Amino acid sequence: MTDVTVLALGPQWFDPMYLLSGSGPFGAAILPAIFAIIFIESGLFFPFLPGDSLLFTAGLLASQPDGFAPLWQVLLITPIAAILGDQVGYWIGHRFHPALRNRKDGRFFKQEHLHRSEVFFEKYGAITIILCRFVPFVRTYAPLVAGMSGMRYHTFILFNVLGGVLWASGIVYLGSLFGGVEFVRNNIDAIFLGIVAFSIVPMLFGLIQKARSERKQSPAPATIEE
Repeated sequence: MTDVTVLALGPQWFDPMYLLSGSGPFGAAILPAIFAIIFIESGLFFPFLPGDSLLFTAGLLASQPDGFAPLWQVLLITPIAAILGDQVGYWIGHRFHPALRNRKDGRFFKQEHLHRSEVFFEKYGAITIILCRFVPFVRTYAPLVAGMSGMRYHTFILFNVLGGVLWASGIVYLGSLFGGVEFVRNNIDAIFLGIVAFSIVPMLFGLIQKARSERKQSPAPATIEE
């Protein structure tokens, strides 16, 4: 396989190049491994797996002449894994939300991450399901919060499918196009966080304007004459 250097994310098993190499832990079963990692990271409280960088690297390697699989297969299976993972997260949130509210922090489950997702969700509503796909940690808890909040299932599945395709297939395709650019390859997580931040600015501005408008329209408190 083509020798391409990718920034390691810590331990060797967090390095997507190592995970997706023929000498890595998955051997020839790289495609099923990608499916499993994206599925787990999307809905099973394991937000420490490489998501963006794994998808980007998968697109880069699959586009090579000696890639581990045809690019179209990677473009197909990754959004399916992401969508199914979020489905599981939504179901867990819907089914077990009282227990999750009172659950103590564990190795993988953190109330802090749950709270961050809830704040995100309160600000941006259903579109959070799409935006959070590009925010590490938050994306793992977003479907959980959707289920806990009582979001209608048909609304969730619509945004889940859109987000899963945009995130998974989008990053894989970008990897196939720009994987050879060292700066892009080594800063993929920061780049996507910047894109999300840029996308949120107009919504924040709208919320601020709405709050100001409501404040101006609200009647002044009555004064009591002595």
